[in-house]
Amino acid sequence: MKYALVTGGSRGIGKAICLELAANGFFVLINYKSNSIEALNTLNEITGNGGKGELIQFDVANSEEISLKMEEWKIANPDKFVSVLVNNAGITDDNLMVFMSDKQWNTVIRTNLDSFFYVTRQVLTNMVVNKWGRIINVVSLSGQSGMAGQTNYSAAKAGVIAATKSLAMEIGKKNITVNAVAPGFIRTDMTKDLNENELKKLIPLNRFGTPGEVADVVAFLASEKAGYITGETISINGGMYS
Repeated sequence: MKYALVTGGSRGIGKAICLELAANGFFVLINYKSNSIEALNTLNEITGNGGKGELIQFDVANSEEISLKMEEWKIANPDKFVSVLVNNAGITDDNLMVFMSDKQWNTVIRTNLDSFFYVTRQVLTNMVVNKWGRIINVVSLSGQSGMAGQTNYSAAKAGVIAATKSLAMEIGKKNITVNAVAPGFIRTDMTKDLNENELKKLIPLNRFGTPGEVADVVAFLASEKAGYITGETISINGGMYS
């Protein structure tokens, strides 16, 4: 059985990814920061459907906490390794740059960009040793085309896109692929306050996407079938320009 770690796996896109990977035979490590109830709901749904998983709590913006929790997991599971990593956890804190505070900038950068480095390096060595791995980064349309009011978020996601390309070049010879998926408007808690009726006019498919549609692409990239795809950013945005 292969092991997959999904950061921010308790709700929305992260939850859908956890469920889909479990349905595809992965043992899923469901990461969450504070919402233990939603994380447990995700785990119960996985096990209720015949899948396997466990919870792992840490703040993706806290390097020391990540190291501690991942080391504890490795000690408890010496004969296992995380072969699929989905860097999904992220936050927004929107504001026009002229009004943006240091805290708004730093918190978003740490949670969306620094976390990619902090979490990925924890699983990378074992992927290299075992000569197999899939790293999938959930980015955003904002990191491709920019978005007014999201200078911090756009910068972070664009940084992950560039890091995806560079890391793919570093470790391709070890049979490890690194890709990103870039959702557009997906119907989740993060978009619940948006005016869907107005915004869908910007989308050629004339609707918001679903978390499951993102999860399907992630599951494909995590599979053997995607073994010759690396360094790519796949847009899941209903045809919006990116």
